[in-house]
Amino acid sequence: MAAARFGRAVADVAVPSEGPVLAPGARVVIRDAEWVIRRVDRCPDGGDQLVCDGVSELVREREAIFLTTLESDIQVLDPADTRLAPDESPGFADSRLYLESQLRQAVPNDENIHVAHGAAMDPAPYQFEPARRALRQPRQRILIADAVGLGKTLEAGILVSELIARGRGRRILVLAVKSMLTQFQKEFWNRFTIPLTRLDSIGIQRVRSRIPTSHNPFHYYDKAIISIDTLKQDAEYRTYLEQAYWDIIVIDEAHNVADRGSGSAHAGGSHGRTSLRSRLARLLARRSDTLVMLSATPHDGRARSFASLMNMLDATAIADPDNYSKEDFRDKGLVIRRFKKDIRNQVRNAFRDREISRRRFPASTEEEAAYEALLAVKVAPSRPAAPGTGLKRRDLFLVNLEKALFSSPAACIASVDKRLRRRERELAKSQNAHVAAEVESLQALRQALEAIGPDDYAKYQALLTAVRGGKPFEWNGNDPQDRLVVFTERIETLKWLRDRFAKDLRLRGNQVEILHGGLSDVDQQRVVEDFGNAARPLRLLICSDVASEGINLHFQCHRLIHFDMPWSLMVFQQRNGRVDRYGQERTPHIVYLVTESANETIRGDTRILEVLAEKDEQAHRNIGDPSAFMRVYDIEAEEEITRDAIAAGEQADRFDARLSPSASEGDDLLALFLGTRGPEDEPPSEAPEPPPAPTSLFDSDLAYCEAALHRLREKCWPPSGNDHFLTLVDGPR
Repeated sequence: MAAARFGRAVADVAVPSEGPVLAPGARVVIRDAEWVIRRVDRCPDGGDQLVCDGVSELVREREAIFLTTLESDIQVLDPADTRLAPDESPGFADSRLYLESQLRQAVPNDENIHVAHGAAMDPAPYQFEPARRALRQPRQRILIADAVGLGKTLEAGILVSELIARGRGRRILVLAVKSMLTQFQKEFWNRFTIPLTRLDSIGIQRVRSRIPTSHNPFHYYDKAIISIDTLKQDAEYRTYLEQAYWDIIVIDEAHNVADRGSGSAHAGGSHGRTSLRSRLARLLARRSDTLVMLSATPHDGRARSFASLMNMLDATAIADPDNYSKEDFRDKGLVIRRFKKDIRNQVRNAFRDREISRRRFPASTEEEAAYEALLAVKVAPSRPAAPGTGLKRRDLFLVNLEKALFSSPAACIASVDKRLRRRERELAKSQNAHVAAEVESLQALRQALEAIGPDDYAKYQALLTAVRGGKPFEWNGNDPQDRLVVFTERIETLKWLRDRFAKDLRLRGNQVEILHGGLSDVDQQRVVEDFGNAARPLRLLICSDVASEGINLHFQCHRLIHFDMPWSLMVFQQRNGRVDRYGQERTPHIVYLVTESANETIRGDTRILEVLAEKDEQAHRNIGDPSAFMRVYDIEAEEEITRDAIAAGEQADRFDARLSPSASEGDDLLALFLGTRGPEDEPPSEAPEPPPAPTSLFDSDLAYCEAALHRLREKCWPPSGNDHFLTLVDGPR
């Protein structure tokens, strides 16, 4: 603004000419604002329609349409009428400031990093590589698929900052999961000063209340962040999206928008939800030249799924989505993927070696009785068994009950009650002996579960010991920078723990919170924000696996407890990555709670889950991607493998031997997923050099700022009554 004022002393823009000629490229003054004409179209009423872009401050970068028959005063600014005015300021100060302001508006046009070095972050060489790779392309379209915790948001911010500096980032749209809106918004603002308006459920209502019904809400803010689930739920948004265009679109957790295949889509199912997201993402991919996708798990083992992401970036990337290899897209610079092992030599102090503890404890007498009752449940066959055949494996319903019991008795009771209601309705219609036997055994199991009180629940008592400061945790709940995360899979377990903690630990209501997918987007964002704010009283956070995807929980926390162990290696990675990630300043301490039962069957099943924990640690140390062991690259498919192993009574040693990544060697596509790379893919070992200092008429930014403020004071403020301002400008001189 200051430079613009000084510029008026150098050149006084022309007086409007007579007989204005309205042509594309002409600068005009309409309604006291300056515009440049982009297009002129004839109208049926004999006048012209002017499509203009704003130039003066109040309308800059805005588009408007004017009808000459309705505008009584259109002034054309003719450059030939420009009058040169002498610069009478001391030492030609006004001219120097004006020229400096023009130099500083120069737009870079190469692939070097020009502005991101100044971001509020500790730069690491690997973080700049996605931006440099994207800037080599005519259109910046890239999938940043780095592993959990490497800072994909920062890498996206570096690229977006560089595009803004090049004049290609005025309109930005970011799509994220509900719980990530606030976090992503803060990262972009605090580190890159990129303002994103959060359009959560409240934000959408606020915008709609301010604009007419027929207006496009996506024209209201130039830079916005919104949940993709919010967009896909309203068919009205599709029309708005088709009429809007952005310079940059960023899709966080992009694996959620991959095409899982129409054959799997069904109403209300997870694949059906993904299908809606995928259709929306394909629409948005056409509404911007720049598309940045972020995902630590960019594949689910299906060639078509990964191909759908590549084809959103470049429609010509993969011709046959069912049959392709890495070479089909590697030279196009569409994807970049690194693991901690790939960049460890660059960030020796940015990642701490995690500490793993296993808390083993014997099951109580009441728990052993519940295990016996569970294994004694007589599941009514869904269809008559063939003569002479018997069950060679446990019924999957029993395995699911066992999974619920491994979470908590409360979770198992909820599953038993649901099954009982259905079976009792069937029994009322037909007195089937098999159904009657199942109902009786389920009722016996429920009684055994109800007998497990808090004092009889060995895993909960072990958790209390850790939370109260016992070894190996020694947690201090009074320290605002020593907060604790407890992960559990089942919502019933989560709520039970919250209620018990409030009683047994005497925690106030604002010191313990729960986080799960059933909360509204506003509540999810509030909980995450409170947990990362040292000034807030929240000390203990109990999470379902909705918090295992993308959320930063490491700012005030380095301790994590798995109350129940997941049945998927990908979930292990995602959970642990909440506290073991880039920027963690303390050693991540992760605890697994393991109940040791005297029952041989239960003990064997628990051992299979321990094998998964061991494989996760092996991947963390050597491979990088734990999903390489099961090679299905999908959480539900991994859980199914674990469930089948337990149902078949597979020995832990044999299960361990089956989980080997060697079987996928030689597969080029899976080589990308595993992080196997050639020399040309190696991340740089040195940070990119800052570009040469731009041409400047001043010694430094500070010298330019001081000169501008002093000149502004002399021109715009009288000396009297401005002592405070003079002190700020002059300093202690």
